Amino acid sequence: MLISVMQDPIVEGLESEESISLLELLTNGGYMMIPILLLWMVAIYIFVERTRTLGAAAKTPESFKDQIRSLVISGDIGGAQVLCGKTDTPVARMIEKGISRIGNPLKNIEVSIENVGKLEIYRLEKNLNLLATISGAAPMIGFLGTVTGMIQAFIAIAQEEGAVSPKLLSSGIYEAMITTAAGLFVGILAYLGYNYLVSKVAKVIHTMEFNVIDFIDLLQEPKK
Repeated sequence: MLISVMQDPIVEGLESEESISLLELLTNGGYMMIPILLLWMVAIYIFVERTRTLGAAAKTPESFKDQIRSLVISGDIGGAQVLCGKTDTPVARMIEKGISRIGNPLKNIEVSIENVGKLEIYRLEKNLNLLATISGAAPMIGFLGTVTGMIQAFIAIAQEEGAVSPKLLSSGIYEAMITTAAGLFVGILAYLGYNYLVSKVAKVIHTMEFNVIDFIDLLQEPKK
C-alpha cells in the first residue's frame, strides 16, 4: 500500500510526487509507535481468543435440554451427569451442578447453580476489561506522541537559520500526527471489538439463564 505525499508543489512548472510506503510512514511516527503497536497486537489476540471462546460457549446442542429432561424424569441421574460431562459448555456445567444437588432443598440447588454461573461469567468476561482499557489508552498514547513530535518539530524549526522551509515545517507536523492517527485507529477498533464481545457475552448469559430456569422448572414438576 502506498501513500502519496505531494512535495514541492511548483518546481520549474512541474509537480513532483513522492511515494512513501506504509511501513516507512509508521516508522516516521517515532518511538511512541512501539506501545501503540504492542496494544494493537494485544487487542487482536484478545479479540480472536474471546471470539473463539464465546463461540464455543454458545454451542450447546439443541437436543441437550431434551435429553437432560428425559434422563432426569426417568431417574437416570448418573446418565444425566455423564451427558453434562461430555458437553463442554457453561450451560452443561451449571446443569451438572444442579443435578449433583438433586435431593437437597430447591433453594440450595439454585444457590449451587448460581455460584457455578458466577464462575462461568467470570471466564466469559476474561480480558474484556483489558480490551476496554486499550480502546481508551491507545488514542491517549497517540496524542502524547503527537505532542512530543510537535515539540521536536518546533525545536528543529527554532534551530533553523534563515527562512524556514515549508518542507521542514510540513514534514515535522505530519510525522507528529502519525501517532494520533495510529492511536485512534487502534482505539476505535478495540472499542468496536469490545462492544461486539460484550454483546456476545450477554447472549451466552441469556442462554445460561434460560436453561437454568427450565431445569429448575423441571425439578418442580409433579412426579407422575
